[in-house]
Amino acid sequence: MNEHDRITSSQAGGWSPDRPPSHPALRGTPAPGPRRARPGNGPLLAAALAAGLSLGGLTACGSGSSGSDGGRPTVVTSFYPLQYVTQRIAGDSVSITSLTKPGAEPHDLELTPKDIASVHDADLVIYLSDFQSAVDDAVSSAGGTETLDVVKAARLGLTATHEHEDHSGDEHSHEHAGADPHFWLDPTRLADVADAVAARLKSLVPDRADSFTANAAALRKELLALDTEYSEALKTCDSRELVTSHEAFGYLAERYDLEQHGITGLVPEEEPGAAAIAQIVELVKKKKIRTVYYEVLVNPDIAKTVASEAKVATAVLDPVESISDDSVAQDYLGVMRANLTSLVKGQGCS
Repeated sequence: MNEHDRITSSQAGGWSPDRPPSHPALRGTPAPGPRRARPGNGPLLAAALAAGLSLGGLTACGSGSSGSDGGRPTVVTSFYPLQYVTQRIAGDSVSITSLTKPGAEPHDLELTPKDIASVHDADLVIYLSDFQSAVDDAVSSAGGTETLDVVKAARLGLTATHEHEDHSGDEHSHEHAGADPHFWLDPTRLADVADAVAARLKSLVPDRADSFTANAAALRKELLALDTEYSEALKTCDSRELVTSHEAFGYLAERYDLEQHGITGLVPEEEPGAAAIAQIVELVKKKKIRTVYYEVLVNPDIAKTVASEAKVATAVLDPVESISDDSVAQDYLGVMRANLTSLVKGQGCS
């Protein structure tokens, strides 16, 4: 692995390039309950202030500012894909942390006081607005902290609406609609975000501007090469219908002329009812779909139930929201290429 591919984190639990290769076993997390509305971290901040923790008090448990890390500026990223592109571009020029710990599911992120302090203390926070409400709250409370919201560079344009039976068994259905945040599964969109990150890093560390430009160009070249690999490999497939654990693959499907059918919507913790499961089983049978895809960070039981009922195969399709020991590779490019291998086999591509 190239040095610039190594993601480091000053937070506990970060993976190390010196760790032995991870085991490829894919184990599910405990079965999730129904999705709850996330309150964010507004109450946490209020409680901290009520307890007499001023911003200076929070700083004491934070990750530190540029002066506490050998003079390097500190950059906080909200979740793995943004951490990945920032590390690829910045290298060792800045100290990079991620608010979403390795192996954690980012949708329902909750921040500790230490996490909030790291946002307040950072020289730059890179995040995607309206994806992780706790991060939005922390950024809003941080006042003068420099931020980069990548939403514009990501060109978010897909809106997913998912209908399913209420998990209690009621006959009525609910719709969960919103902008699909999973832009990074289209490598060309991630390349545009990387360019935006590079531009902001140049303002943060002007004397490394040439290095950032070169690194961003190299990353764009690799991401466009990955895009070409996907386009060629998925050009001719027996099935263009894609059944996934949750609707994380909309941008990938749009880019490579596939049609996504999520068992749950944009949020993986949603729990479909019996009618919704029966509906997706019927779709798999009717469309002669060959494979149902499940994820590393989400319990696979429902996806495997659908596949069993429809008598089709299962395979892993990772939304690359986080990297863990259970991931099939230890960086974005590796996981995306593993995904492509799964798709070629699962969709019957030649």
